[in-house]
Amino acid sequence: MIRRTPSRSAAMRSQRGVTLIIVMLILVVVTILGIGGAQIALLGERSTRYDRDYLVASQAAEAALMDAEFDIRGPNTNANSRVATFKPENGGYFIDGCGSTTATRGLCAPPADGTKPIWTSVDFLDTSTSARTAQFGDYTGRYFDNGNVGIKPAQAPRYIIEMVEDRCIGCNAAGTSAPKLYRVTAIGFGPRTDIQVVMQIAFRKEKG
Repeated sequence: MIRRTPSRSAAMRSQRGVTLIIVMLILVVVTILGIGGAQIALLGERSTRYDRDYLVASQAAEAALMDAEFDIRGPNTNANSRVATFKPENGGYFIDGCGSTTATRGLCAPPADGTKPIWTSVDFLDTSTSARTAQFGDYTGRYFDNGNVGIKPAQAPRYIIEMVEDRCIGCNAAGTSAPKLYRVTAIGFGPRTDIQVVMQIAFRKEKG
């Protein structure tokens, strides 16, 4: 019986086929690694951009808190200044659901115990003349740079002020008027209005 051995040309064709498969596998691996690297880079860019936008919104909210302090204690250059409103005897300016007139805008009576905080029901995105939140500069005359040009807040920050009881030790001594605290809740916006940061402080106004 005569046994035939494969020709040299057939062996070479077989080797070329194996080499092609190996090269294809390497290309697939390299492609997967490239796609993975691109996705990681994209996620990193998004994370960095979010951190930047969050910082912009945070700084805007802090600015609104400071503006509210000036609203409460002055000094202000705006014709709408209402510093005299913030006295314990002027609780009537603080309205259930927050005021919307020039004199009462953003001034809120605290909710009853056991109910939702007022800042959860106020529309901070409302910029109309009937808005129940005060905008930065409305009562202080201060300017806030915002808009869609460059990396800055999409709109000016806004705030509300609640008059609440001051529960400090000795504050309600006999013969003294009940002191008040002003709880300020402010919202700042990032380069888009859906990027928001809310901050809150309790402010005690000096007597006088």
